[in-house]
Amino acid sequence: MTAAASPIGIVHLTERAPQISGAEMVAALVPPPQFDDATFDSYRADAAYPSQQDAKDRLIAFAGVGAPAARGGLFRRAKKEPELKPGVYLDGGFGVGKTHLLASVYHAMPARRKYFGSFIEYTALVGALGYKNTVELFRGADLLCIDEFELDDPGDTMVMTRLLAELVGSGTRLAATSNTPPNALGEGRFAAQDFLREIHAMSASFDTIRIDGTDYRHRAVDGHAATLTDEAYTAAIAAAAASGVASDDAFADLVGHLAQVHPSRYIRLIDGLSVVGLRDVAEFSDQSAALRFVAFIDRVYDAQLPIRATGLSLDRIFPDEMLGGGYRKKYLRAVSRLVASTLS
Repeated sequence: MTAAASPIGIVHLTERAPQISGAEMVAALVPPPQFDDATFDSYRADAAYPSQQDAKDRLIAFAGVGAPAARGGLFRRAKKEPELKPGVYLDGGFGVGKTHLLASVYHAMPARRKYFGSFIEYTALVGALGYKNTVELFRGADLLCIDEFELDDPGDTMVMTRLLAELVGSGTRLAATSNTPPNALGEGRFAAQDFLREIHAMSASFDTIRIDGTDYRHRAVDGHAATLTDEAYTAAIAAAAASGVASDDAFADLVGHLAQVHPSRYIRLIDGLSVVGLRDVAEFSDQSAALRFVAFIDRVYDAQLPIRATGLSLDRIFPDEMLGGGYRKKYLRAVSRLVASTLS
């Protein structure tokens, strides 16, 4: 089923087996819908965290669209700006506006060829087209924006570091976001010491910009995901289905189905939906399943879809041992997005 069909009713995501071509993947390399109009002017830096304004100023300079606000006294000698590296890397916690700023760079730069995608979209493209064809596709591009840069396995490390090195060598500029500094990518996840040369070579291409702050999604909420009774859930799904398309799946069934769908296709899995429904939510015991669900929630959040759920509160689905491991920041970002999505 596709978004074009847009039937009114209830669907089961476990019955969907979406496909996506390499050409469609490339066409989708633009900012998510909620950042269609993102600009530097619309980014509201929190005065309590000066690094946010500093990041904004440095990205304006990187994009080459104007000078940052002047600072200092009338007779202060102008400070010579350091030579810019080919890439900027926004390092900070979740919910501090990194993706907004990344999209602002994308929209502001008057580039002829520019691309914006999540890390997983780029690695999926390599899988679909092959490494050589992907290099040729992006060669000569003016700008590559990479959201949520994460290296979860050695294969991704090798592919992305070599791809970016080739593109930088051909003149492409890079802008990326992550919750992890570039020289710490992969830490606590796999034998990072075996790939230090590749990781450090990649980090040398980036000017790292630290952004501090609090998660804007939690500034006005209590931090807990909303959980419905069975009756309230049934009513909520029925109401959504009366004017659009609502999904309705048992949590365990959907988690199992995600293992059968490549993460690059998760966006197609939710095509045409107005609400995502999850019944009998439970705690994860398998890390691979948990990480797939995180990738799924990223797509749900990008699509700005509300979630309705029964069972365990969605902010409690990752056990302490997972939250204390190498994927801690990924899980916390997912919790942040789950809370926001259940309250929307």
